[in-house]
Amino acid sequence: GHRYLHIPVKNGERQVRMRVNVGDEVVDEFTIELAHGEPDFWVFLDMEPYFNEQAKIWVDRLPSESTGLSSLTFSDEVPGASELYEERYRPQFHFSSRRGWNNDPNGMVYFAGEWHLYYQHNPYGWGWGNMHWGHAVSEDLVHWEELPTAIYPREFGDWAFSGGAIVDWTNAAEFQDGDEPAIVAFYTSTGRGECVAFSNDRGRTFTDYEGNPVVRHQGRDPKIIWHEQAQHWVMAVYDETHADGVPIQRIAFYSSTDLKEWTYTSALDGYFECPEIYELPVDGDWTKAKWVVYAADGAYAIGDFDGRTFAADHEGKHAFNFGDCFYASQTFSDVEPPPCDGRRVQVAWGRTGHPSMPFNQQMNFPVELTLRTTPEGIRQFAEPVNEIELLHEHSHEFEDMELSDFENPLSDITGELFHIETDIEVGSATQIELTVRGLPLTYDVEAQTLTCKDSSAKVPLDDGRLHLELLADRLSLEIFAGHGRVYMPMSAPLADGPESISIQATEGSAVARSLTVHQLKSAWE
Repeated sequence: GHRYLHIPVKNGERQVRMRVNVGDEVVDEFTIELAHGEPDFWVFLDMEPYFNEQAKIWVDRLPSESTGLSSLTFSDEVPGASELYEERYRPQFHFSSRRGWNNDPNGMVYFAGEWHLYYQHNPYGWGWGNMHWGHAVSEDLVHWEELPTAIYPREFGDWAFSGGAIVDWTNAAEFQDGDEPAIVAFYTSTGRGECVAFSNDRGRTFTDYEGNPVVRHQGRDPKIIWHEQAQHWVMAVYDETHADGVPIQRIAFYSSTDLKEWTYTSALDGYFECPEIYELPVDGDWTKAKWVVYAADGAYAIGDFDGRTFAADHEGKHAFNFGDCFYASQTFSDVEPPPCDGRRVQVAWGRTGHPSMPFNQQMNFPVELTLRTTPEGIRQFAEPVNEIELLHEHSHEFEDMELSDFENPLSDITGELFHIETDIEVGSATQIELTVRGLPLTYDVEAQTLTCKDSSAKVPLDDGRLHLELLADRLSLEIFAGHGRVYMPMSAPLADGPESISIQATEGSAVARSLTVHQLKSAWE
């Protein structure tokens, strides 16, 4: 038999329901904009587990002239394999799914030298729907290999929504089968509640726990951590309740010693979707560690967490994301502290795409999170992981470069993919402007405000200097200012216009004490 069942898709066609059976087993059931003539692109269903068995394909009523069913084919290659990752708007160093839609990163866990990125995935269409857990792995956070779908919906309409994963090092749940610990995933089953699934093959395939669901409530998106001081597991999960008829959005906390039986402990009001909680050292000092809690928009609180209740050190929340290309971020679990890696690495859903592509949306580039003391108090910083250096191809380095409004010293540098870092002494200039592929980024010196498109953020100067770091890919421009004090990921689809970069100072002079432009190679090469 052949591995992949190829299915033609036409954006805008009426959704039809399709089911694929092998014997008495439903392989998958989903809605799809089935192409009745020439398709916009092809999607696929991995049939490898069913080799040499007979498949039956069921679809609801089609127009009499439709060629949708007769166009179905089998082959050992995914559709368009020869052009994969070379499409005009395919991100070249941000993860995107081979075909179909992706949103929230899920189940992010580090195990046996692999970073596991699961994600909300519609394998059968350009738009949101049919939620499965897609799966990709990387050994370096830059080069990703997309693996087969990891978690399928239990049945049509009972979708596999977001959640987290951990390594069960002590076999607390007794899921382990073999010498290696199990990876245990928690996800929202839209028809049942919060569910558990476990893997004994390094996260490739999962088995649903027969006692599911483990938590029933009005909510979704369970994230699991181990709390060392309390010696139990913690589930942070988005929860909805009502008081006097008014809806309350919050994070609910549950505890467990076996990952199966969960006890409600407390709730934290004012957080919507995709909760996250972790501990970080302040200024690198673990004796001054603090806990960070946030939800899908990234706005966070800093405080103490005893494994049951979170107590914030301040009123309200601190903004984290200042751009338009960020949502539902999650950090990797089980990144063991030194002498191992020890970083707190975050990936967010990058909300950007292009309608001409057979894929939609991307992940933001992984960032390392740290807590640092600032004049305003302790704040969370985000900087791109240093593995970006693996993609540096050609580097242009400058020192003590005079900036003015009548000359662009970078006019000879063109390209699509950049990693740019600069430290600018603003001098007498009223404005600094850095333009990448036609998209301007401006800094108002008097207001100390950085602006890109409709997004802006306060960036205090550091001894009269402005530090900027930028990552430019085909669908996004990620901006890090003040050594990560401000994180501004922007949707910036590749334009047909100039692929140059420029840097200028307005109404006065400034000096780029250091400026490095790295032209990047593709991570897919």
